[in-house]
Amino acid sequence: MQVKGQSSATHKMDVSQAKQEHLLALKVMRLTKPTLFTNMPVTCEDRDLPGDLFVRLMKDDPSTVKGAETLILGEMLTLPQNFGNIFLGETFSSYISVHNDSNQVVKDILVKADLQTSSQRLNLSASNSAVSELKPECCIDDVIHHEVKEIGTHILVCAVSYTTQTGEKLYFRKFFKFQVLKPLDVKTKFYNAETDEVFLEAQLQNITTSPMFMEKVSLEPSMMYNVTELNNVSAGIDSESTFGRMSYLQPLDTRQYLYCLKPKPEFAEKAGVIKGVTVIGKLDIVWKTNLGERGRLQTSQLQRMAPGYGDVRLSLEMIPDTVSLEEPFDITCKITNCSERTMDLELEMCNTRSVHWCGVSGRQLGKLSPSASLSIPLTLLSSVQGLQSISGLRLTDSFLKRTYEYDDIAQVCVVCPYTSPES
Repeated sequence: MQVKGQSSATHKMDVSQAKQEHLLALKVMRLTKPTLFTNMPVTCEDRDLPGDLFVRLMKDDPSTVKGAETLILGEMLTLPQNFGNIFLGETFSSYISVHNDSNQVVKDILVKADLQTSSQRLNLSASNSAVSELKPECCIDDVIHHEVKEIGTHILVCAVSYTTQTGEKLYFRKFFKFQVLKPLDVKTKFYNAETDEVFLEAQLQNITTSPMFMEKVSLEPSMMYNVTELNNVSAGIDSESTFGRMSYLQPLDTRQYLYCLKPKPEFAEKAGVIKGVTVIGKLDIVWKTNLGERGRLQTSQLQRMAPGYGDVRLSLEMIPDTVSLEEPFDITCKITNCSERTMDLELEMCNTRSVHWCGVSGRQLGKLSPSASLSIPLTLLSSVQGLQSISGLRLTDSFLKRTYEYDDIAQVCVVCPYTSPES
């Protein structure tokens, strides 16, 4: 249930014409939820002078919780004592009442409510038609709602026009100014994987003075990507949020959300498409505060600069995690032409101190058209144990006589398959 809480904060009021006694009175009140009553419990030891006086007083206090009188929060609700804070993404609700304070019948009453922001003026009135007449001691009531989508100064402009019994047309306005604050500080970071996957870290900080229940934090990807949320822990069939069952965010607390984006097959096959600045998607955040007041915030389209691969990109499609010492193992390399011209490529394999390539070096790979890819299986072995880096691949374009070097392509763990007997 919503209650009417009238702001006690003083607002500047402007009247469009010379000051005079109007027959109608305009009242504007913000509609907001009540808050839980808080008290400051006072206790003492039994051997102190007051004895059990404070305990008896708290038990007789109707605002305390029976059986838990020392809790600060009580069982009663209190009406708002001031205008309060309005945050971006919340719904601003207001009750507008026009009352006929005179003993005359007033005709053609038109009540209009506009919200002026820094960029636009919005009409919030439910009806733009005039009321034919308003008898003495009667009123016209209206409730307006608006989802706040801008921060900064907002001005609620309420205008009333009417006609007296003598046919005189009168008009007056009132201005109610309030500030819209930012509830969350959102920061994003992008991490590029060895494959075409992109990891997005969204960092959310509650910059209000009250806790928030995070109902939903999701990423709506652009048409180029599929998204996987990495914020749940699978436990059999069910999955549980990494933040627990009660997803509360205390004031000034920060939380990180992680998402994995993978290009759709039709875009992943075209290496030339994912270049420069690409649109990833936008975050959709829904939260609740106090007694269930909901807020929603959507970020603008998130963009990232795609990594530059030069003319030719070399990536790994398949590689084992662990290999045996001095035993051949296979990997699969993917070569993509990222340039706008056709290439005639030659592959050269150079041995390093710990990794040795198996096969013919200097073989021709043939012509590769723009945005085309080629998968090549390769075999190699390692002569040194431990974590070894795969290096030494060279690609030469015979058209331009240009050589592209690829070192530290990936790493494998080399272990000895033989165990020495215990002495």
